[in-house]
Amino acid sequence: MNLTIDIGNTCTKLVAFEGDTLVEQLRMVNGDWGQIDVFCSKYQFDRGIYSTVVRLSDDTEQMLRSLPFPMIKLEPGVTPIPITNSYATPATLGADRLAAAVGAYLQNKGREVLIIDAGTCITYDFVTSSGEYVGGNISPGTAMRLKALNSFTSALPLVDGHGATPAMGDTTETAIRSGVMRGVGYEIEGYVRDFLKKYPRLCVCLTGGAHLDQPLAAYDCVFVDDYIVPRGLNLILMYNSGFDY
Repeated sequence: MNLTIDIGNTCTKLVAFEGDTLVEQLRMVNGDWGQIDVFCSKYQFDRGIYSTVVRLSDDTEQMLRSLPFPMIKLEPGVTPIPITNSYATPATLGADRLAAAVGAYLQNKGREVLIIDAGTCITYDFVTSSGEYVGGNISPGTAMRLKALNSFTSALPLVDGHGATPAMGDTTETAIRSGVMRGVGYEIEGYVRDFLKKYPRLCVCLTGGAHLDQPLAAYDCVFVDDYIVPRGLNLILMYNSGFDY
C-alpha cells in the first residue's frame, strides 16, 4: 500500500492507496501531526510520499522521514516525474501544482489538460498532449478576495462567501459576494473558453476546496476531482518505485 501526504496552506490531506485505487482519506489541521501515526497504524504501508507548500520545521521533516516505511519528498525540479517539466524555474513550482498536473495528465493521456485548483489561491496549469508541463497562472482565491475588500477599504464589511449571489447585489453584502463569486466564475469560464478555442480536445480538471463548477456545467470537457493532487503524488511515488506509467 502507498501513503500520500499533501500539506497545504491550512490543512493536510492523508490518502491511502492500494495500487492506484483510493482506499481512505483523512483531512487534518496543519500541526496535528499525531494523527499521522494513528492513520499509519491502520494499514501496512510499503512506501509513501509527501509534498508541502509551507515551510516545515526540522522536527516535522524528521518525523515524516522516520515513519516505518520508505518516504520520499516531492521536490519540483529534483524528484523524477513521469511528465516533462518545462517551467523556467522548476524549483519554484508549487509541489501541489506539479502533482495535480501529473495526476490529471496521466488520466487523460494524449489530450491537452488544463488543471484549475480553486483553493486558497486559484491556479491554472497546462499540460500539452505530449505530456509537457509548460506553466500556469496564479490568482487570488475567493476567501482572499473577500478579505482584501474588507482589509483595503474603510467601509466594506467582511462577507462570507456562502449565501445569495444575485446578478446585481441589492445590499452591500450581496454586492460584495456576487462580485467576488460571480467574478471568479467568469474568470474560470474565460480560461476554459479561450483554451478550448485553441485546443478543441482539451480536458479540464477542476479541483480544490472551493467548488465553482456551476459556471462550467455546459462544458462536457470538465471533470471534478477533489483528489487529483493525491492521485498525482501516488503516481509519482509509483514511478520512483519502478512501476511503469
